[in-house]
Amino acid sequence: MTQRHALEPYAQLVRSLLPRSNAINIFDALGDLVWSSVNSAGPDMFRLVAEAISVAEADSDSAGQLRQLPDSGPTYLFWLRDERNRLALIVAISCRRIGDGEQQSFAFVNGILRPALECLRRDFQSQASIKEFKRVALLSRDKDLELLLAVSSDRDDGGTDDLKTLLQNATSRLKCAMSAIIVPERGLVQVYADPDGGADSGIVAKTHRQLLSLTQARREPIIINRVATKDQQARVPYRIVACPIRQASGRAMGVLALFRHETSPEFAERDAQLADLLARKAATAIESSYDALSGLLTRAALEQRVRLAVADESQRARATSLLYIDVDQLHVLNENLGMHVGDKAIAQIGELIRRRLPPSATAARISGDRFAVLLPGALEEAQTFADSLRQGAMKLAPAGDDSRFATTISVGIAPFTYRDRDIGRPLAEAESACKAAKDRGRNRVELFQDADVSIVRRFTDINVATDVRVALAEKRLRLAAQMIMPLVDGGGRPHFEILLRMLDREGNTIGPDRFLSAAMRYQMMKTIDRWVLEETVRLLQPHAEILQGAPIVFAVNFSGQSIGDVGFTDFVIETVKTSGLDPGVFCFELTESAAVASIEATESLMLRLRKLGCEVALDDFGTGQSSLAYLRRLPVDILKIDGSFVRDVLKDPRAESMVRAIAQLARSMGILTVAEYVETDEIYRCIVDLGVDYGQGFAIGRPKPIEEVLEELPLLAAARPIHMVAPDLGQTGLAASHNGPRRLAN
Repeated sequence: MTQRHALEPYAQLVRSLLPRSNAINIFDALGDLVWSSVNSAGPDMFRLVAEAISVAEADSDSAGQLRQLPDSGPTYLFWLRDERNRLALIVAISCRRIGDGEQQSFAFVNGILRPALECLRRDFQSQASIKEFKRVALLSRDKDLELLLAVSSDRDDGGTDDLKTLLQNATSRLKCAMSAIIVPERGLVQVYADPDGGADSGIVAKTHRQLLSLTQARREPIIINRVATKDQQARVPYRIVACPIRQASGRAMGVLALFRHETSPEFAERDAQLADLLARKAATAIESSYDALSGLLTRAALEQRVRLAVADESQRARATSLLYIDVDQLHVLNENLGMHVGDKAIAQIGELIRRRLPPSATAARISGDRFAVLLPGALEEAQTFADSLRQGAMKLAPAGDDSRFATTISVGIAPFTYRDRDIGRPLAEAESACKAAKDRGRNRVELFQDADVSIVRRFTDINVATDVRVALAEKRLRLAAQMIMPLVDGGGRPHFEILLRMLDREGNTIGPDRFLSAAMRYQMMKTIDRWVLEETVRLLQPHAEILQGAPIVFAVNFSGQSIGDVGFTDFVIETVKTSGLDPGVFCFELTESAAVASIEATESLMLRLRKLGCEVALDDFGTGQSSLAYLRRLPVDILKIDGSFVRDVLKDPRAESMVRAIAQLARSMGILTVAEYVETDEIYRCIVDLGVDYGQGFAIGRPKPIEEVLEELPLLAAARPIHMVAPDLGQTGLAASHNGPRRLAN
């Protein structure tokens, strides 16, 4: 695929001329994607382009056409032809709708964009001419190059590894004992020794620093037919040709070295010329096929290898597994220590994979912090290999030399056969397994299984996300509230946590477990969080006088997506300030994982909320890896102890100890504690004994529509001072003052 930076100026020009454009895709005359302004083009776009090719070839005078993709805006297709009027490129520009059914004509848009498209056509034509000129020049320079770079059709690897094939042919055709390619900045070292040549591959390690230094200083190949040394132990019994491997800018990034035994004929000028051509070929292969940061293949190179292997009958019967590897919480590193530290972690994982990769396996960095490995063998073998990688990652030096940020990986594994023809489906399955590993705590290996509910859910989330968008548009979201009750006499004000529900079109209530997963995955939580706060304020405003002085507090949850939104903090502060409500009526809850993921933004938001007079709570406390490290930094009023500890407090001594320790730590810091999942009378009594301040759960109060809670506000506000008693199992409510009733039934 064309280098992204080369075409981005054209994309910017198109966007300036046609502001409604939101995706630009460029295809060649065969319908293959050449460049895209987005991550990928969907199947509908490829189908549209295939139809367009037929139209363009049938009508050589047409300039293009306007088409409409399902559930999308208009797509303008432009034909770009070469000097012989043959179809060279198809440019597809997708636009947003202006309004119901409104769209600009093709002729109008063509008139606006034609000068820019003509520049693009000439640029591609010039590049094609330059490439053709270089190809002809190289072929005419030395006919031996064609033989040297020939790839045998009967190779075990199917001819898919250009550098390995290059070294094998160089060693064979130039009668060498050994050859090597070394590119330190890509972490790339490949050595090939003639099986019958008796070569000592340790010589490469012994000489590579000197060879790299020599080729850095000189542009031309270096012939060393005799290595002079006074130290017999340091003697190198080889003749050497070393050629710099250069980037397009001319800077040397590595070396190609050929070795002959000292008893073999000397290297001649012709050998050096051929080696120089090979070094250029190697540079091209490295730039196009190897990732600069990790030294692994690019995704495009991996997909190309799979396509070539599909044609090999012997490959189709091989049992193979596909591993999808994701670095855990890399965004935390980037936000806290800087992008350069995150890059270091990616490089470390790439080096780990390279060191442990079996000779017959293939690995690539497919995007960002994600890697893929094609590993011959059964799933059990892949699981063993993946777990060794996982353990190896844990032993790496912490990125940025900060012990709080240990590097871990999550791995998903799916079966792969070359009958699949591409890695699309198995890669999606392996990715789903990897995300399941993250859901289950990270630093895990998971196998893809169709029956796995958490994995299958990821495929159904796409449809659920659509339902959530429609529910937002049709105002079918509702708020509920659940009591958070003080557990000791005069222990504090009662709280109500605001919970979200969705109604289907028949009016049935849908719980958050059915739709929040999809909302999180498809980046909808920022919109939902804003709606929840605005709706809460709207419902509380008629009761502002009762709530003055905050006898009751309402807790609103924020997601990690909102914390990372630049304008969210200002939105929250402004909404509370202009609400006409006492700020003390609000408590804002953030999960520990979301807080740690955006620690700077979280700290800023908490400080501003507390200054305004709101309470701040840290939810799910105790499950993160850095709970205590961040607790001292974050200005929280309340810790909500994760329900997994509370649920097991009666049967697991460790859970009991954890709850007790958190309660004692919080009390020493002047922070209140809340125990979630108080489901039974026995758990209630236990957490009271352990020193927890508040409780939440079915044994205290079930969630109910917020409107019902608001109807009870006058009675709830009058029930002060508060005297609490442990509820009987099956009963819920709030004990009133000494002169009032002992309970208010829910």
